[in-house]
Amino acid sequence: MGTSLLLVIQVFFSVITGIYFLSLLLSQRGRKTALNADSKEELAKLKKMELTKLTLPLSEKTRPATVEDIVGQQQGIRALKAALCGPNPQHVIIYGPPGVGKTAAARIILKCAAKSPHSPFSANAKFIEADATTMRFDERSIADPLIGSVHDPIYQGAGAYGNAGVPQPKPGAVTKAHGGVLFIDEIGELHPIQMNRLLKVLEDRRVYFESAYYSSNDTNIPRHIHEIFQKGLPADFRLIGATTRSPEEIPEAIRSRCVEVFFEPLSAEEVEKISLGAAAKGGFDLEPQCASLISRYASNGRDAVNIVQIAGSSALIEGRHNIDVKDIEWVIEFGHYNPIIAGKRNLRSEVGVVNGLAVAGRDSGVVMEVEAAARTAPEGKGSLITTGIVDEEEFEGRGQKLKKISSAKSAATNVITVLKNLFDIDCGKYNIHMNFPGGVPVDGPSAGIAMFCAVYSAIFEKAVPCELAMTGELSIMGKVKPVGGVAAKLDAARKAGIKKVIIPEDNYQQMFEDLGMEIVRVKNIEDVISECFGKGANNKKAVS
Repeated sequence: MGTSLLLVIQVFFSVITGIYFLSLLLSQRGRKTALNADSKEELAKLKKMELTKLTLPLSEKTRPATVEDIVGQQQGIRALKAALCGPNPQHVIIYGPPGVGKTAAARIILKCAAKSPHSPFSANAKFIEADATTMRFDERSIADPLIGSVHDPIYQGAGAYGNAGVPQPKPGAVTKAHGGVLFIDEIGELHPIQMNRLLKVLEDRRVYFESAYYSSNDTNIPRHIHEIFQKGLPADFRLIGATTRSPEEIPEAIRSRCVEVFFEPLSAEEVEKISLGAAAKGGFDLEPQCASLISRYASNGRDAVNIVQIAGSSALIEGRHNIDVKDIEWVIEFGHYNPIIAGKRNLRSEVGVVNGLAVAGRDSGVVMEVEAAARTAPEGKGSLITTGIVDEEEFEGRGQKLKKISSAKSAATNVITVLKNLFDIDCGKYNIHMNFPGGVPVDGPSAGIAMFCAVYSAIFEKAVPCELAMTGELSIMGKVKPVGGVAAKLDAARKAGIKKVIIPEDNYQQMFEDLGMEIVRVKNIEDVISECFGKGANNKKAVS
């Protein structure tokens, strides 16, 4: 009796167990069927979405694909090649304004390096791009798309590894770029913690992870996880950082590990070339003077392409394929584009007018006129006036008011001192007016010798040749001191058609001789006067 009862109970539980597993199986089949049906529906949606495509924006059509496509930046491209295409590629930081081709150049140079027989980059070297302004990370290392992180078992999304109690390392951009290039746009915006972690990776060429859930004695952890925690993930890449900031704003720790390459602002001629190319790729006919008009308002290639695209679209709506001046003027008006301040050289020799050289904005050279007028004043009633964008500025903040006086005004005072002490010219006999026309901001002593020559020209009514330009600080002892931005200034002079440039002796470099202009090195103001007014004009007797 007892045996029969036990048998019945066993059969009962067997049936219950069978029913349970059968229901699980049917449920799984049902879920699988539902998932398959849902998957088919989603796949159909994806395929339908893939079939719907818009045309490429003109900005993508005009994106450089080869070195030859990059307009301007010859020196920057050469520096990038030297840094990356040799047997020992270096980390690089590219400085430059937006829209001048920093990202495109970095991508193209990697392709050039991969083809170089001297380069360690392979043909399939990766170019991993990141943007420091949008790169989100957690200071607790829960998430770090740049360096990588660990998904501990307790975190949501840990998956099968989490269920098994296994911490799972997640590679970041530095590991994905292994063997290739990691490009970080606006690298100056990186969080200080990320910057420090990046520096550690650059030094170790590996990424090391930590987790409270990892134990080297845990046999349940897969071998590859042990390998990662014990040896780290490979991260041997070359960093290319791009920034619109100045070098002084980038941490010295990252700068010291990188070759610094500078991309220059585009000239008006280069913007015109980009505009014509954009119109051609967009299928538009750009009427004469349109490219020149665009170059007066677009400071970079991106703005130039956008102006062409909007003007061209407007023309197409009206049934035209030609873009005229009115179309460009309309875009400039509604887009609130501001004219670019750009100095021009004096086209004819005039008394009291000198071509000076300055740096406007960030490392952008310009040619500017320096004017001076001198009129006889009543005995001892002479005056000195300096006008243009050289006035004082006031800054207020944190309860303090600071006053900044342009050093161009100080340079004007130096000019008067040198004229009196070295050349016996009593400036008290003259009403002297110096002016910087054209809206080019002047702040710095580099206009010193140009200001001197303008006043000298005005007093003695001797014109300075219009094909000559100059830059240099003038000391009260009459010495010509070195100044900054000479390379950018010389480039601006070359583009403006200047034939001869006077620079301080201490600023001279041999590479300046390749610019196609006569470069005159001077040590003192007597040398400057000889170049501007002829020999013999610089002695006291001649000018007293």
